[in-house]
Amino acid sequence: MHREFSNAFPAKLIIEGNVVKTENANRPNGFGEIDASNFSPLPKNPIISSFFREIGLADTLGSGVKNVNKYMKVYSGEKPHFIEGNVFKLLLPLGVNSSNKTQSQLSDRLSDKLSDQLDDKSVLDMIVDFCAEAKTKKEICEHLGYSDLTYFTRKYINTLLEDGKLEFTIPEKPNSSKQKYITKA
Repeated sequence: MHREFSNAFPAKLIIEGNVVKTENANRPNGFGEIDASNFSPLPKNPIISSFFREIGLADTLGSGVKNVNKYMKVYSGEKPHFIEGNVFKLLLPLGVNSSNKTQSQLSDRLSDKLSDQLDDKSVLDMIVDFCAEAKTKKEICEHLGYSDLTYFTRKYINTLLEDGKLEFTIPEKPNSSKQKYITKA
């Protein structure tokens, strides 16, 4: 969504020691480091981003900067660096804030990996059984031991909705914060 498609510069993801870097062609609105506390988002590709927001694969405009800052505090305690220019760069330092946070992160990742080892059919069947009574995405995710709600929704909830095995309790507002899912009779 952010890529400047008229530029041939290749998108890059570089992992070096204790830093993850991304580089992407960009149509800059300014130059230099972006101050997240004084950030005003501007859409790079408004039609593409609105399409991805509509299908649920993107959040609201500017939420990436906010979320990266929020989660970097949790994961490493370090400040990310957003550098605007003809090439947009994001630098994510991987320093560790505290051993307790590191252990919690590893535990969450391990939980997701173990849950992934159940075959998809088993997970889908467990969701259908669990949703005999209406449940939120978060309740379903926690019940099955997943911590990544976005991944879980894409992989399992959306599959069951598409297959007609689950249905929304508020079908006219699929993105409602009060949305629940129930097994289709």
